[in-house]
Amino acid sequence: MNALLELWWVWGAAAMIFAVVELLVPGFIFLGFAIGAGVVALVLVLGFAPGLAALLVLFAVLSLLAWLGLRRAFRLPEGQVRRFKDDINS
Repeated sequence: MNALLELWWVWGAAAMIFAVVELLVPGFIFLGFAIGAGVVALVLVLGFAPGLAALLVLFAVLSLLAWLGLRRAFRLPEGQVRRFKDDINS
């Protein structure tokens, strides 16, 4: 299992799965994981092989940074409040 997680296509497949899940469950949660897994796959394609522990730390840090970046990019402008004019339950 450890050797499997050091293959670039496994991380690429995980990125694709996270991206598809993001399409089904929107909210920019899984998109951060998809970006993190995609960058880890790119690191492995470029020939860097830091080891499993370093790959998992890299994935976690990149996913967190991607999520924070997406949250900042898609937030409401300062001072605005989200208002609903129609009740979807009526």
